Amino acid sequence: MSELLLELFSEEIPARMQARAADDLKKLVTDGLVDAGLVYEGARAFVTPRRLALAVSGVPAKSPGIREERKGPRVGAPDKAVEGFLKSAGLASVEEAEIRADEKKGDFYVAVIEKPGRRAEEVIAELVPEMVAKFPWPKSMRWGAESAKPGAPRWVRPLQSILCTYGPETELPETVRFSVGGIASGNTTEGHRFHAPDRFEVRRFDDYVAGLEKAHVVLDPERRRNIIAHDARDAALAMTLELVEDEGLLAEVAGLVEWPVVLSGSFDEAFLDLPDEVIRTSIRAHQKCFVLRDPKTGSLANRFILVANLVASDGGIRIVAGNERVIRARLSDAMFFWNTDLKTPLDTRAGRLADITFHAKLGTQAERVERIRKLAREIALVAGADPDLADRAATLAKADLVTEMVGEFPELQGLMGRYYALAQGEDGKVAAAIEDHYRPQGPSDAVPSEPVAVSVALADKLDMLTGFWAIDEKPTGSKDPYALRRAALGVIRIILDNRLRLPLHSVATHSRRRVMGDMLVNKGEELIGEVPFLSRLIGDNAMSEIARVADKAKDLILKTAGEAIPSMPWEGAISADLLSFVHERLKVHLRESGARHDLIDAVIGPDADDLLTIVERVEALGRFLDTEDGQSLLAGHKRAVNILRIEEKKDGRSYDELPHADRLTEDAEIALAAAIGTARAEVKTAVAAEDFEAAMTALAKLRGPVDRFFDEILVNAENPELRENRLKLLNEIRTATLEVADFHKIAG
Repeated sequence: MSELLLELFSEEIPARMQARAADDLKKLVTDGLVDAGLVYEGARAFVTPRRLALAVSGVPAKSPGIREERKGPRVGAPDKAVEGFLKSAGLASVEEAEIRADEKKGDFYVAVIEKPGRRAEEVIAELVPEMVAKFPWPKSMRWGAESAKPGAPRWVRPLQSILCTYGPETELPETVRFSVGGIASGNTTEGHRFHAPDRFEVRRFDDYVAGLEKAHVVLDPERRRNIIAHDARDAALAMTLELVEDEGLLAEVAGLVEWPVVLSGSFDEAFLDLPDEVIRTSIRAHQKCFVLRDPKTGSLANRFILVANLVASDGGIRIVAGNERVIRARLSDAMFFWNTDLKTPLDTRAGRLADITFHAKLGTQAERVERIRKLAREIALVAGADPDLADRAATLAKADLVTEMVGEFPELQGLMGRYYALAQGEDGKVAAAIEDHYRPQGPSDAVPSEPVAVSVALADKLDMLTGFWAIDEKPTGSKDPYALRRAALGVIRIILDNRLRLPLHSVATHSRRRVMGDMLVNKGEELIGEVPFLSRLIGDNAMSEIARVADKAKDLILKTAGEAIPSMPWEGAISADLLSFVHERLKVHLRESGARHDLIDAVIGPDADDLLTIVERVEALGRFLDTEDGQSLLAGHKRAVNILRIEEKKDGRSYDELPHADRLTEDAEIALAAAIGTARAEVKTAVAAEDFEAAMTALAKLRGPVDRFFDEILVNAENPELRENRLKLLNEIRTATLEVADFHKIAG
C-alpha cells in the first residue's frame, strides 16, 4: 500500500469557503479513486489561507482487472439491434462476440469485456485535473494565458503550484506528472509568505507537515484554532480579564492566518458607555478581534485581542497600533450613531417604515407592522399577555430598522430597539419583546418565554408564513429565500416550549385576511391579472373602485373580503398547504428530539392545528405502546385491519356500518361490542378533556376482549349475515383507535 499527497497552492482561499473546500477535495478525490477500483484505507484533508491539501493512505499500486460478460440480442436479430449491442460493448464486429446457446430462447451473442488494471499513478494523473475542472467553488476565476480558451480551468484564486506525490510509505515517493492550466505538478511547496517564502522539497505527508511547521505554517485548521484560543485565554488571564468566547470568530480568524500570533490592544474607556453588543460587533466586524470582560462585573473591558499572521520584529507594536487606530475610528462612528438615534423616539422612526417596501406584493414595513399588531393582540389572549403591551411592542418592533446603528450593523436589529425603548422609558416587557420577537433564529437560539415577547414573535412569524403563502412564494427544494422554514420552526418551538394551545388554522386565517386586505387596498385593479380569484371575490366592476379607496377603508374592505373568503376554493387550499408545511417541520423537530416517526405519522391528521396536542398524543401513545397492553392491542388492531382489507377487496365493498346487535350470537363478540362502546365513550371524553393518558387507559381495556374475540370467533363464518356482522365489528376496532391515532401507521 502507498500514500497519495496532494496540495493545491493559490494566492488566497477565503475563510468562509475553507471548511467546505476541504470536504469537497476529500470527497472528489477519494470517490474518484474508489470508482477507478483503488480502494483506500484513510484520508485527511487540510486547508490554510493559501493551500488545500489531502493525504490518502493505503492506496493500492494498481487497480484490479475487470472481466465482464454482457448479453446481447439473439443470433439473427435485426441489424440495428446487433449494431447497438456491438457499439455499447466496444466491439468492432460480431466475430469478436461469443455465441451462447439457450434451450428456450435459442442462440444469442455475448460480449466478453476484459479491462486490465491500471497503475495508480495513471489514475491520479487523470483524476486531479478532472477534479479541479469540476470543483464546486461558490465563486471562482480563470487565470493565465489559457484563461481565454474554451474550457479553461477555474479556481477560487489563480493556482500557483500543485504538489502531487505517490508511493510506498517505506520508499521515496514519485511525483505524479500532469498539468492544470499550464501549471505542471511537482514535489515542492512554499512556506509562510513572509517568514519562509522559498520553496522546499516534499517526500511524504509527515515530511510535508514537519517542513511546513519549520516554514511557519500550521497546516491543521483545528490546531490553529486551539493555538489561538489557548493563547488568547492566557493573554486575557495575564490582564486579570476574561475572553468573551466566540466560536464563529475563532473559526474565521483561524482561516485568515497560517502562523497565528496573539497580541492585545486597548481603546478609550469612554467608548464603554456604548452597549456591550455594539462594541463587540464593531470590533468583530471591522477588525476580527476578540473582546474581553471583567470576570467580577461581567462588563466589557477596554481591551481586545487580535491575531496576527507573523512574528513581528518589533513585538507587534505597529500591528497593535494600526488595529487600535481603526477600532478607535469605528467606535467613534458607533458613538455618533448611538447619540443620534437617542434623539429621535421610536414612535417617530416607526412612521418612516411606510417608505420601506417589505415585499412588492405584501406592501410596506408599516403595513406589515399593522398586521402584526392586530395578530399580536389576538395571540396575547392565548399566551397570557397584556394585549395593550403586545400591541405596543409590535408597534415599535421594527422601528430600529431605520436607526443609524442598525443601518451600520444590521445584525443588531431588535437588540438596538430594546436599548432605545428602555432609554425612552418603555415598559421592560415591551423592550424585551422588541429584541426577542426575532427569536429563535436557529436551532440553538433561545426561545422567547415572556408572554408579550411570545405574542409578538408568533405574530411576526405567522404574518411571514401566511403572507408568502397568499402570494404563492413558498420554499422549493433547497431554495428558501425568505427563511420560511426557519419561521415555521420558530412557530413550532415557541408554541411547544411555552405549552400554548394555539389554533393555528383560525389564527393563520385571520392573518391571511389582513394580508389580503392590504393587497386589495394597495394593488386594486393591478391584482386582477396576478391574483385571478379577486375578480371573482368582489366583482370586476368593484375592483377599479377599490384601487382608489384610502387607507381608512381597509377595515371595511377586509370585512367584505373576510365574509366572502370562506366560500372561495383557494382559502381551503392555502390553509391545508400551509398547515401541511408546518406539519412537515414539526415532524423533523420531533424526530430530532427522539420521537418515533411512525408515531408522529399516526397522530398527525391533515386538520390537526394544535401542535401541543399533537406532541402530547405522541408522547402518550409512545408510553402506551411500551406496555404489554399496548403491544397486544396493536397486534389485534393490525390483525383486524388485515382481515378487513382482504375481505373488502374480495367483496368490493367496505364494512364501515355499525354491526347489528341482534346478530351478535357468541359471548366473545357480544363482550367485544360492549367493550368497544364503553371504550369509545371514555376515549371521546378523555380526548375532549385533553387527558391522553386516560384515553390510552380506556383503549387498554380493549386488549382482553380483542384477544378473546380472535381466540374464539371465526370471522369468515359460513352464514353470510354473521360474517358481514363480524367484519363490521372488526371495523369498530379500527374506528375506536382512530379517536387517538391511526394505529395502521404504527410499525411493529
